[in-house]
Amino acid sequence: MFSETVHAAHNDLYVGLAATLITTLIGVAVGALAGYFKGAVSDVLLGVIQMFFVIPVLLLILLFARVFSVLVFKGLGLTLIVLILAFFGWSGIAFIVRGETFRLKEMEFVQAARSLGAGSYRLLFRHIVPNILSPVIVIATLNIAGFILTEVVVSFLGFGDPNTSTWGLLLNEGFPYVRTSWWVSLFPGLAVVFCVLGFNLMGDGLSDALNPRLRE
Repeated sequence: MFSETVHAAHNDLYVGLAATLITTLIGVAVGALAGYFKGAVSDVLLGVIQMFFVIPVLLLILLFARVFSVLVFKGLGLTLIVLILAFFGWSGIAFIVRGETFRLKEMEFVQAARSLGAGSYRLLFRHIVPNILSPVIVIATLNIAGFILTEVVVSFLGFGDPNTSTWGLLLNEGFPYVRTSWWVSLFPGLAVVFCVLGFNLMGDGLSDALNPRLRE
């Protein structure tokens, strides 16, 4: 069980890190564009962000994982879970980035760069986006824990890749024997708890370290 738990760790970390990287890139790009530009572009992007906020994400992830793994993307394994998580998980970062961009675009240093002839995309990605990375890093760290937990739920319910060892699959396999062989489910469960707790504590620590109001 120790060997299986350690072997499954890199697969779950792959899901959490890869999905977080993709969602962060999408969320920063969409949120920055929605916060900087006015008019129809901002309204459409904000509508898309809000739409992804209200949809039942877990149910759609389970549905897409089952349909795509059988009919469309056979053989992708955990990469399919990464793509599905990334497709549904970027709206939170986008909403935060939009608000920060809306605030920063009226700051003096942005106005100074604009007066020197800087274009919109240079202002956005050279001056505004680097100044909103602190909350993005914190949210991304918390997203890693959330995506790992989601993958565990998906695999435990039987919608993941049965040929790839993950903590969720180990919990699924050990669940029927929980009364007689409790250790089969205990150690993967502890691995999930410690991993998710560790990333959440890291996010809290980064939030305190990167928050200028708490630096004293």
